[in-house]
Amino acid sequence: MLKRIIEASVRNRFLVLVFALSVAAAGVMAMRNTPLDAIPDLSDVQVIIRTDYAGQAPQIVEDQVTYPVASEMLKVPGAQTVRGYSFFGTSFVYIIFEDGTDLYWARSRVLEYLSSIRGRLPEAAQPSLGPDATGLGWVYQYVLIDTTGTMSLAELRSYQDWYLRYQLTAVPGVSEVATVGGYEQVYEVTVDPIKLRGFGIPVTQVIAAIRASNEDVGAMVLELAEREYMIRGLGYLEGLEDIEKVVVSATDHGTPVRVEDLATVRLAPDVRRGVADLDGRGDVVGGIVIMRYGENALATIDRVKAKLAAIESGFPEGLVIRPVYDRSDLIHRAVDTLKEKLLEESLVVALVTVIFLVHVRSALVVILTLPLGILMAFIAMRALGLGADIMSLGGIAIAIGAMIDAAIVM
Repeated sequence: MLKRIIEASVRNRFLVLVFALSVAAAGVMAMRNTPLDAIPDLSDVQVIIRTDYAGQAPQIVEDQVTYPVASEMLKVPGAQTVRGYSFFGTSFVYIIFEDGTDLYWARSRVLEYLSSIRGRLPEAAQPSLGPDATGLGWVYQYVLIDTTGTMSLAELRSYQDWYLRYQLTAVPGVSEVATVGGYEQVYEVTVDPIKLRGFGIPVTQVIAAIRASNEDVGAMVLELAEREYMIRGLGYLEGLEDIEKVVVSATDHGTPVRVEDLATVRLAPDVRRGVADLDGRGDVVGGIVIMRYGENALATIDRVKAKLAAIESGFPEGLVIRPVYDRSDLIHRAVDTLKEKLLEESLVVALVTVIFLVHVRSALVVILTLPLGILMAFIAMRALGLGADIMSLGGIAIAIGAMIDAAIVM
């Protein structure tokens, strides 16, 4: 069989040349489209469910949220391990699936079973899925630095949360942009218990009044002069004064009792569960870019940098974005090292082959086998969904010796 293949190849040199060039072209395309990363992603296929249950102790979170959610997730097809963790006000449930399970199929199944249990969870508990990423999705991190010293940590956090984060989330390949550090700005209503007792108003009534006053309502339409007018009630609170003017109750004489009569309203930072520090000089606000599962790490980082450069002109005066973690540098150095070693190995092998065979044409066959074999390996890697990293490129380097042996024998 092998003899016939060799004879057919000798008789049809043009077809063999066309085939080799086609394989080389396909290999180059596959090599350019192969995801690049420094280290292989060997993490399990997992889906994370996070449930916020504000103000509750870990034991309450465990009994009312973590346990029922974890018990329901045991029914999910393909689920191999289910782990639950309960913290103050937060619950995490990790569902680890069998190898080979499609991540997005797994996420849809988890959502399906999660929808059936929502009615059994407390009303204040809001479950949501974590990002479609793995542990190696942390590819880029930056901090916001105000060189003018006029912006507070709360203002930097607001700019990160309400502008910069949305700009970067829209970048292809980005699954999530997590904010770290700073102060999350909230409206704080500090009630006076003596005033509440004096007016005979419970604190729950104050909460209900503020909540009811912070919504728009819609009605029907009114037809006048053959035109229709939509009727709406605008009630969204837009600032401190709006909250202070909310009517909670009324006295026996009909005098309204407002929030400002019972409490102090101010802007204040929310309770923090962690801080971010830069170079030991104090608190900073930053963002962590999480790459989507299966994406090209190097291409995603390049797109994030391009987006930051594009929106830089719209930053407030004195605001600078400083990268503190950039995996692209590690990727470039790892790939360049392997490229250099592959080139060195190929040249050494070619030189040794020419010296020992003492026949340039025979040596040329062996030398051409190396790059063609590497390009064919990239075609197979692309077809199997494998990325180029230290492990895969290192395997190609090791395989060069075996390819040379086979080529010399042939």
